[in-house]
Amino acid sequence: MTGACLRSLCLLMLCLTTGYGQDGKFSGPLKPMTFSIFEGQEPSQIIFQFKANPPAVTFELTGETDDIFKIQPDGLLYYTRALDRETRATHHLQLAALNAQGAIVEGPVPIIIEVKDINDNRPTFLQEKYEGSVRQNSRPGKPFMYVNATDLDDPSTPNAQLFYQIVIQLPKINNIMYFQINNQTGAISLTLEGSRELDPVKNSNYNLVVSVKDMGGQNENSLSDTASVDITVKENIWKAPDVVEVVENSTDPHPIKITQVQWNEPGAHYSLAQKEKLETFPFSIDQEGNIYVTQPLDREEKDSYVFYAAAKDEYGKLLSYPLQVHVRVIDINDNPPTCPSPVTVFEVQENEILGSSIGIFTAHDLDEANTANSILRYKIVEQTPKVPIDGLFMIEEYEGKFQLAKQSLKKQDSPQYNLTVEVSNGDFKTLCSVEINVIDINDQIPVFEKSDYGVLTFPEDAAVGSVILTIQATDADEPFTGSSRILYRVIQGDSKGRLGIDTDPQTNAGYVTIKKPLDFETAAISTIVVQAENPEPLVSGVVYNTSSFTSFKLIVTDVNEAPVFSQNVFQEKVMEDVAVGTKVGNVTAKDPEGLDLRYSLRGDTRGWLKIDAVTGEIFSVAPLDRETENVYRVQVVATELGGSSLSSMSHFHLTLTDVNDNPPRLAREYTGLFFCHPISAPGSLIFEATDDDQQSFRGPQFTFALGSESLKRDWEVSRINGTSARLSTKHTNFEEKVYEIPIRINDGGRPPLEGTVSLSVTFCKCVEGSCFRQAGHQPGIPTVGMAVGILLTTFLVIGIILAVVFIRMRNDKGKDNVENAQSPEATPLRR
Repeated sequence: MTGACLRSLCLLMLCLTTGYGQDGKFSGPLKPMTFSIFEGQEPSQIIFQFKANPPAVTFELTGETDDIFKIQPDGLLYYTRALDRETRATHHLQLAALNAQGAIVEGPVPIIIEVKDINDNRPTFLQEKYEGSVRQNSRPGKPFMYVNATDLDDPSTPNAQLFYQIVIQLPKINNIMYFQINNQTGAISLTLEGSRELDPVKNSNYNLVVSVKDMGGQNENSLSDTASVDITVKENIWKAPDVVEVVENSTDPHPIKITQVQWNEPGAHYSLAQKEKLETFPFSIDQEGNIYVTQPLDREEKDSYVFYAAAKDEYGKLLSYPLQVHVRVIDINDNPPTCPSPVTVFEVQENEILGSSIGIFTAHDLDEANTANSILRYKIVEQTPKVPIDGLFMIEEYEGKFQLAKQSLKKQDSPQYNLTVEVSNGDFKTLCSVEINVIDINDQIPVFEKSDYGVLTFPEDAAVGSVILTIQATDADEPFTGSSRILYRVIQGDSKGRLGIDTDPQTNAGYVTIKKPLDFETAAISTIVVQAENPEPLVSGVVYNTSSFTSFKLIVTDVNEAPVFSQNVFQEKVMEDVAVGTKVGNVTAKDPEGLDLRYSLRGDTRGWLKIDAVTGEIFSVAPLDRETENVYRVQVVATELGGSSLSSMSHFHLTLTDVNDNPPRLAREYTGLFFCHPISAPGSLIFEATDDDQQSFRGPQFTFALGSESLKRDWEVSRINGTSARLSTKHTNFEEKVYEIPIRINDGGRPPLEGTVSLSVTFCKCVEGSCFRQAGHQPGIPTVGMAVGILLTTFLVIGIILAVVFIRMRNDKGKDNVENAQSPEATPLRR
């Protein structure tokens, strides 16, 4: 009795505490079985009771028992100590049934005990303290170090799922985290703020306290550990290099390294990008960041290059902003001087004093300016002819200024000298040709052939550019020189610049032309005075006198001109609701001849305006409507009274500003609104309103209401937004017919206007979602019986009419016969 009670108690304990077994059973025959047991549970737990058939009397347990698993003779399998998954996760046992002699009669069968994990191990960092470093401006989110922890619990369960986080950052400036950690991998990287703000000059050392929790950090019973992380901030080495200088036309083997850029971390991919598009880009970069010039450079072709160096990650994404690289090409003296032209020509007047400046001779050098390579020296090496003596001219060594060196020149000695000038820049020499012409001195003044050219008469509409007079003066100086060339200038009588005078370079004739329109009203008669002068200054003691002046009288005759409006377009603005007869604008014109004008309108297609023919005032003569035409454009005509009755036209634009004079209406025609009858639940329809007025003259939104209080028991109107509303049924008891629903819409304007619209809503039977109305009798349409009756009636009436006609025809025929019998003509002749 005691043994049975003990076994029952054990089985009860098995049921309540372990739940082990198969198919909800806690005892069964001897066969292979697998049991799962949580580690750490109290010992002496019953696992299962095996049963064997006679002659079996006991059981034998072998295998990886570790002296923990036991079996009683009656088949009760149990364990005596708490299991530890970390010591052994699976126990492989063999169980056999023995007879009284100890011989195996059943089995052995495999029994597998799987030890299930519990969270009995705290995670542990591999180091108590970590050290790392990061460059300032490093890419946010890119790990620069890792912390690692381990957990002895089952890695396939949440018990060993680790969660990392930063607990403390010291210092923490402005409560901003500069560092972040991947909570699954322990990778530490910079935040976006850290990438921007970290500066080793301000603070080069930071300390983090990092924690790790098991169970994914999501359970209040999670176990944890902490570690310290010291981080050193290093200077950003991703910096633009100093300006690189490369000597032009280098003969050294290329490519030549000229500078280097370097990203803060290894593994970056470097590339170059042009700032300006070049046919040939003579630079390259390797994957160490070394930048090379790949070919000789020519400063005279391009004296500097600016391009960008970029660092990218393995995915081609920029690690930071590109760096600007500036290469300056250093000049060498590789260009000879060049002459300004094949022959440089100067002029010098005879009798000039010694030291007089003849001109500046300037050669060119393509080498860099303001360097020794481009400093030029000048020297005269040949004079032809050498009369009256050699060395008549000198040139300043560095400025190139030509001067008379020994004596004044005389044209009879030689009218021309040819000089050879040597130009040198230290390494190169160039010979240039200079021609010096000796010219006559300007000791003769121009003399007009006439002192007065009389009276010229032209209409004020004479064409601009036409020649109205040819004048002539002569000069006794050497022909075709600055001393004999004549320039004509109007010095009196033409303050408006109406006239101009062009000189014929061969004959010195002066052509007086009209440069600006003539105007009878402002200058009808003018006395024009003209002076003739030379471009070369006169020699001392010689002055211009009356011989160099002439005059003529210009008479401008009147031409009737059309009136001129003060503006091409007159613009006014009024409210569209101004009263009829309101003055809406004014136009003005003036006749050049001072004649009176008469104003009229053209293009007043709507008959809205009239104009005062005398004053030009414009009035409204009909109601204006902005919605019909918001800018009303007409033409205004001004016509002379008398004379040639010439006229001119201008434009009058009247802008109509809006008033709230249009009630709301439906935005479109709503046809085909229907509900399927009978309706099973209240439904709704959406409609939209609009207003022809401008938005600013109506309220920010329409309001909607039913047009009749009696409709409120069946219908409801609710606003959706400023322009749309929903019409909803309030019940389902509607007849199968068409309902006309009046809706009042208020625009909330200034003043508010309200319009009433009607929505036709049909309740009808539906077929496949469409309204279907079965053909039947409708008011005004006859039925089949009615149609047959009408047809028979029609036939009856036609028959009666035919009968009457037939009877009358018979009566008329009998009457004719009687009349014929009584007629004298019908009596037979007697013989």
